[in-house]
Amino acid sequence: MTRHNDMTRLHHMVDHAREAVAMLRTMSRSDLGHNRMLELALVRLIEVVGEAAVRVSDSGKAQYPSIPWRSVTGMRNRLIHGYDEVDLDVLWDTIMLDLPPLIAELERIVAGG
Repeated sequence: MTRHNDMTRLHHMVDHAREAVAMLRTMSRSDLGHNRMLELALVRLIEVVGEAAVRVSDSGKAQYPSIPWRSVTGMRNRLIHGYDEVDLDVLWDTIMLDLPPLIAELERIVAGG
């Protein structure tokens, strides 16, 4: 198995975050509540963003303090461990409000790396 470096993990984070935002670009909040495949896809994308963040080394996290590491990994933990009670309003707000600034910061980092 290939070990990934921190920059690869950051690329995974930004790629999956972009995909989640793109999926909702033409959707409304009610679409999310009525489309199980969309819900499952978005949950998975956010889980991957969080899992990639978990795998960034401590020194990598220290190098990029502008990334809200605890929030990103906390959301992953919520989705993984609370799989039976996903709050779609929180999922929607995370994607619509929290991901765009995260994506911008990750893009800035990966462009320089």
